[in-house]
Amino acid sequence: MLVDSHCHLDFPDFADELDAVVARARAAGVARMLTICTRVSQFDRVLAVAERFDDVVCTVGVHPHEADKEADADTRRLVEVARHPKVVGIGETGLDYYYEHSPRDRQARSFRAHIAAARETGLPLVVHTRDADDDMAAILKEEMQKGAFLGVLHCFSSSRQLADTAIELGLYISLSGIVTFKKADELRETARAMPLDRLLVETDAPYLAPAPMRGKRNEPAFVVHTARAVAALRGLDQNALASATTGNFFRLFRRVPRPAR
Repeated sequence: MLVDSHCHLDFPDFADELDAVVARARAAGVARMLTICTRVSQFDRVLAVAERFDDVVCTVGVHPHEADKEADADTRRLVEVARHPKVVGIGETGLDYYYEHSPRDRQARSFRAHIAAARETGLPLVVHTRDADDDMAAILKEEMQKGAFLGVLHCFSSSRQLADTAIELGLYISLSGIVTFKKADELRETARAMPLDRLLVETDAPYLAPAPMRGKRNEPAFVVHTARAVAALRGLDQNALASATTGNFFRLFRRVPRPAR
């Protein structure tokens, strides 16, 4: 059994065949899919997908790209929406200095508001970080000192130093198809070194399809390939890796119901 801990099933890429996409994931052994909110103003669209399928849950949050457009999505609003039982996490949120679609100060304010919501609700934070290692580490450390919160750095492709900082703070690391890319040697070294009890796997579908699916639209069924690659990196049986990452997911996302055995 596997879990896709981060996908975007509400995106238009899946609109014409969402039932088939979910069916393929189930057939591949994916027992739960976490579909991620990127704009609170579009949360209803995300929730509609989660309510349509028993094995799909969702988050509420504002991607750093959208931070300037969703300035009214403050802590109070996030906490209010997160009362819905299908909402199991806060985010995605964070810092993205690669594209900088929103000003850095606006990204930081939004990020801190999400952290406050995660702390208040007890739900885990889903963190996006790109080319912002120093500021990300600083904010995580500062905010953790204000009060503990749970969370995961999703689609991790940053430095080993940031990974170590996250682990030291009690956070998790989620690996996507990037770990299978030819030029991702540094990330593979990080993946080998991380504690097994802090690792998750994801697709970030419809983006970043793993080898051997490169060039195709990604979908939750493809998390199998990422898990297989991570298992090989760590010298583990595929079932052992699946069991570990799935257990980690349910330990972090405590509101998600476990499948009946």
